[in-house]
Amino acid sequence: MKKLILAAAIAASFATGFAHAEDAKPDNEVSYNIGVVNDYRFRGISQTRFDPALQGGADYTNNPTGLYAGTWLSNIKWIKDAVDSANTGTGGKGPVEWDIYAGKRGDLPGGFTYDIGGLYYYYPTNNYSLIGRNANTFELYGQLGYGPAYFKYSHAMTTLFGTVDSKNSAYYDAGANFDVGAGVTLGLHIGHQTVENFSFASYTDWKAGVTKTFDQIGGVTLGLAFVGTNAKDGAYVSPSGKNLGRNGVVFSLAKTF
Repeated sequence: MKKLILAAAIAASFATGFAHAEDAKPDNEVSYNIGVVNDYRFRGISQTRFDPALQGGADYTNNPTGLYAGTWLSNIKWIKDAVDSANTGTGGKGPVEWDIYAGKRGDLPGGFTYDIGGLYYYYPTNNYSLIGRNANTFELYGQLGYGPAYFKYSHAMTTLFGTVDSKNSAYYDAGANFDVGAGVTLGLHIGHQTVENFSFASYTDWKAGVTKTFDQIGGVTLGLAFVGTNAKDGAYVSPSGKNLGRNGVVFSLAKTF
């Protein structure tokens, strides 16, 4: 899931001789985002067969309580590819992933932070049922953070993206995002996906990348990341037989407003 960190500035007034605290945030905030990537990778696996994706979403936050909700969409190809590969005689459908999520985040003693919630991956107009599957997936998640580092656990309450008998699959995500100055953020991540009752599809993924925000062109953020997995050959493949978890470079361009 593709996150932008917004930081508030601390202002000082030398005219009055008093230092002002961090500007108060409004009780309710709404933001929008739009972006494009040369390859949509989810947990290291290409969702677009190494082709570009257009993505966008909206987020609402109630700052006094830490409650939030949001939605995000991207084009995909993997459902169509799976149905077509099964030779059902009917063309595969399901070109869009639509994420809907909500949760609560806040501070804990000792400088820790938390984030808990649920995320529903919905694939409108998909016909994955033609091969006896249901692509729609719901996960609960919990994240603990400290400084730039975090650890997140996601638990599938349904089958995982149509994999038969895969309820209770889990994803472990650890990483850190370092502000290195001049609007540049260094991001490091390692994750492990376990697929219940189908160990062949379990794998580890990794990512190392940088993003830079250009305030002079309206706060546009450019990103460059190296991603990869140790997914087994045959577990996640394109129609031509290519491993969708192979190492690759992802370029991104995003704007939040």
